[in-house]
Parts: sequence; structure tokens; C-alpha cells
Amino acid sequence: MKLDDQTNYIVSGLERSGTSLLMQVLRAGRVPCAFDTASRPPDDNNPRGYFELEGGKIISRLREGVFPLPDYRGRFIKITAYGMTFLPPGRYCVIYTERDIEEVLDSMEKMAKIQDEDREGTKAVFVKLNEMTKARLGERKDARTLFVSYNAIVGDPPAEVRRIAAFLGAAGIDEKAMAAAVDEKLHRNRRRR
Repeated sequence: MKLDDQTNYIVSGLERSGTSLLMQVLRAGRVPCAFDTASRPPDDNNPRGYFELEGGKIISRLREGVFPLPDYRGRFIKITAYGMTFLPPGRYCVIYTERDIEEVLDSMEKMAKIQDEDREGTKAVFVKLNEMTKARLGERKDARTLFVSYNAIVGDPPAEVRRIAAFLGAAGIDEKAMAAAVDEKLHRNRRRR
């Protein structure tokens, strides 16, 4: 399938909020994605990979104004929430994923193999970053944004995949393969309600 070659497509969200899962789902559906597996290979935290460019150095390059966004038009790339601050004016289509904040923090602690001594402070910082990023996206005239829930994707993949496919509006998306790419066993830091 093809996406508009005049638009930059971005998957975003907080760290550990499901951005890698979203990239994996898009790729399974034959949606064009750009990533570099060599700089950040799969590991125990993301067994199917991180789907990042340059091992996550994209944020510093965006901040410096040297990341070649035009080279990635027509393909999804991953830029976490903080990096969205540095997006220059352009034409963007963004899928922004959110996740229960306690699960995000659980996942961060597990990945870093630490217990956050100031978890409430960390939580406040990430809640603020999430709110600011969403507000900025809402104010941008050059960006169309779909907000999705990690918890909903894992809980009901077909329904969320339908929303994503409708948002993209491109022919040739394999919704069945996208939904099948969600492996519930890999989503281990969920809090039961």
C-alpha cells in the first residue's frame, strides 16, 4: 500500500506507552514504515524490536534542526512525545498512543531494573509531558492526529485497527494481519482492573 508522499507520518507517545507495538501493527498491515534494527535490536523488553531510527538519536537531531524529515515522507517513523516539541512546520499525520500511566512507570522500572524512589514526581513529569504534547498537537494546523489507547489495542485489536485504518484512509491496509500482530503474551506490565 502507499501513503501520501508529501506527508510525514509519525507514531508518538510517552516512552513505554506502546509506540513499538503500534509500529509493529502498522508494519504487519503493509503500511510503509522506516526504522533501523541495527542500532537498537530486540531485547527482553521489546522482543519484536523498537522500530526506531538511529537508536533514538532522532530527538537530538530534530532539536538541532538537522534531521532530514523530507526523506521519510510517505512512511511512518517513531518519535516519542518529547521529540514532538521540535517538529518544524510541515505536513504531518500522527498516531499518538497513550497507556495507563502506572503501567508506563511499571514498565520503565522493569526496563531500568530499578525501583523509582520518587515515583510520584516521575509520574507528575510524565503526565505533564503527555498533556502538553497532546495540547500542542491539537493546536497545530499542519497535523492530523489520531489518539489511540495501548490498553484498547491489546484488549480489542480488531476495533482499534479499524479506527487506525479509517484514519489513514489508504487502500490496501491488511487489518486482519494488523490485529493478529498483537500478541497479548508480550504485554506483561498491565494492571488488572
